[in-house]
Amino acid sequence: MGSDSMSLGRGDLRSYLGGFQGRPANTYSNVLKSLKVFFRDFLGRPELVASFRFPHVPVKPKILSFTTEDLRVFYDELGDSLAEGLFLVYATSGLRRNEVLGLRGRNVDSGLRMIVPEGSSRTKSTYVTFYNEEASELLKEIIPVDSGARIFPVTENYFRKRYIRIRAKTGIHVTPQMLREWFCSEMGRLGVPDRYVDAFCGRVPASVLAKHYTDFSPENLKEIYDKASLKVLS
Repeated sequence: MGSDSMSLGRGDLRSYLGGFQGRPANTYSNVLKSLKVFFRDFLGRPELVASFRFPHVPVKPKILSFTTEDLRVFYDELGDSLAEGLFLVYATSGLRRNEVLGLRGRNVDSGLRMIVPEGSSRTKSTYVTFYNEEASELLKEIIPVDSGARIFPVTENYFRKRYIRIRAKTGIHVTPQMLREWFCSEMGRLGVPDRYVDAFCGRVPASVLAKHYTDFSPENLKEIYDKASLKVLS
């Protein structure tokens, strides 16, 4: 683009960006995003990039590659109560993989079937979520007496090894992230509004309605969760 930044014009930028035509839209968008930040924040010349627009990136609809019946087949192949409990918490809580693996006894109220994950960040808020009756039966056997002990004292390889074996045997492709996606899809199918599904999954509210006019109290969230009557195995 030339060594003297002050001599650059829109034509130079247009020529440079032209080299990314035909590439994936996300690639072009990432390059343009970097240029906008560079010229605006570092060179103080935002006018050069102000007229450049990001390409439209169509949203591909999510299509799950497995059915609920596939989940039942997968579950039947797990082989031990710890793996089964882990699977059901992934599928019925909406939590991320590491959030589930990091759960400790103090994070779970077994009477309410409520989970209060530890930690949050600027982009990943933490609400409460729940697990269903199917998971509850297994967790009664698994939850440690020591409230500071991990409920699932394993690494991600514990589930991955089983996944590889079960996929080779059944052809069913299921990962913790896919179980989280199934949870979102199934709760929506059961009539749970998106803003509550987002709360169960620990996502920051996206709409004005969700941010300012929605009751995210544990009592209200439990009522909504239980009304959905989420099932995996029956």
